[in-house]
Amino acid sequence: MKKIVNFVDTTMRDGAQSNWASGMPAGMMKEILEDIDKAGYAYIDAPYVTPNFKKYTRDLREDIWEMVRMFGQTKTKKGIMYEPGINPWDMWDTPRSIIELFLTLLVNYGALQRVQVMGNIYGTERYEWFIPLIKKLGLGINFAVCYYISPRHQAEGYFEDKTKLMAAYEPTSMYIKDAGGLLDVDSIRKVLPIVQKHSKGLPIELHSHCTTGMADVVYVEAMKMGCRIFHVATPPMAEGTAQPSVFNVADNCKHLGLEINLDLERIQRVSECIYAMAKQVGPKDAVRAVGDYPMPTYFGPTRYNLYLYKHKIPGGVISNTVHQLKELNLTGRIDEVAEEVIKICEETGHPHMITPYSQFVCTQAALNVATGERYKAVVDEMLKVAIGCFSEDSGYLEMEPNLKDKFLSMPRAKELQKEWEHHKKVTQYLTVKEVRKQLDAVHLSDEEFILRYLMKGQDEIDTMYKAIEERGSKFMKFSTRDMPILELIDKLSLQPKVSSFHFKSPKGAFELWKRK
Repeated sequence: MKKIVNFVDTTMRDGAQSNWASGMPAGMMKEILEDIDKAGYAYIDAPYVTPNFKKYTRDLREDIWEMVRMFGQTKTKKGIMYEPGINPWDMWDTPRSIIELFLTLLVNYGALQRVQVMGNIYGTERYEWFIPLIKKLGLGINFAVCYYISPRHQAEGYFEDKTKLMAAYEPTSMYIKDAGGLLDVDSIRKVLPIVQKHSKGLPIELHSHCTTGMADVVYVEAMKMGCRIFHVATPPMAEGTAQPSVFNVADNCKHLGLEINLDLERIQRVSECIYAMAKQVGPKDAVRAVGDYPMPTYFGPTRYNLYLYKHKIPGGVISNTVHQLKELNLTGRIDEVAEEVIKICEETGHPHMITPYSQFVCTQAALNVATGERYKAVVDEMLKVAIGCFSEDSGYLEMEPNLKDKFLSMPRAKELQKEWEHHKKVTQYLTVKEVRKQLDAVHLSDEEFILRYLMKGQDEIDTMYKAIEERGSKFMKFSTRDMPILELIDKLSLQPKVSSFHFKSPKGAFELWKRK
């Protein structure tokens, strides 16, 4: 009997999020999507997760709903990361009706076939209505047991209890999610059998990041233990802090006697196209596409670093924290922030360093370092954790009592407490019609209404449409060929003393002049 390994492609979502801060333009995706669709993947990790609606509207100024329609034309099934604990765009106060409308739109466009849910991050009280909603829409449910290292997460029976809890909701599959790349050979040997034993025979997937340099060897060990579905990315969106390279994982399968159903030649073409297009992105293309131009393309392999197992800051969050420190005139103090992160995690009940908690903790750590006094200023999100807005899986029940009292005694915490009570009693039950009226959006299409709800106004949406009009295209435009001549012309155009350029070859000649 053949032993076949299947794959989930993360190139355009988690790969791009990890290595390009979600900055892969939709115009790039347009050029590679057909090949990815025909490459033989079980699923595509889709890039229209809710935070990306802000990214594409505000920063890249591309029409993300057009992206959704584009993905809806593909035959490969699509999945998105989605959590009732971080509802569309607002961390705690989005009405259920808006969630249902958003997911329904994706389903109607053929752009969504399953939802990936992290089952031990935000608590389970919301699953009582969220899981039935997903099933009502005809979507598959891929529950994730998220791996983490802390006294709370390593307690006896923790992963067994969480796996049983998720399996009881009768999902279509389950997976082990390792956002920090913290799994090693010993830990995957411990956790994978627990999930296999208590998941009621469901297919098990593995999703890890290369942040600590351990993901490839962990994948190999999981293959030996019977895992047959792996999340991978295509270089240059692989390695670094993203998923392992599809090429290396496929090669390891071969050496273990496992078969794959991937068209690697087609995927190689995808890789070459991304490398070529990365050179074509410049500051003119977007407000804040990535920050480095052209787009960076070398990310690995990553070296093993023990310090990552102490602070556990995800790779993408580290880069954002470094940027925050620059804005605070604290360049070069990331080590101090990392040490502060370790302290904050210990004091606040060991929240899992994954979105959104990793952002909360790192922002608070940066503030503590910047002010020179711990908790002199406290971000709203840390106060919300103390209030219990993110449920018991946030760790707030284990928060150091004196620190929790300090947080809850703050005037701002009292305001947030009232807002949270209002959400539980009123906001979450608002209808789409009521929200439309509040936003003066009765006349808008569902797509436009969702955008206005997200952007909290129309200005940034209008700016995006203006950029599209000036560009003459809903997406940025790219060539999939590597053309050094274009790079040369672009660089010469930036030279103030160069007014013209003449090129001659045996096949012809051309001359360019700068417009005065």
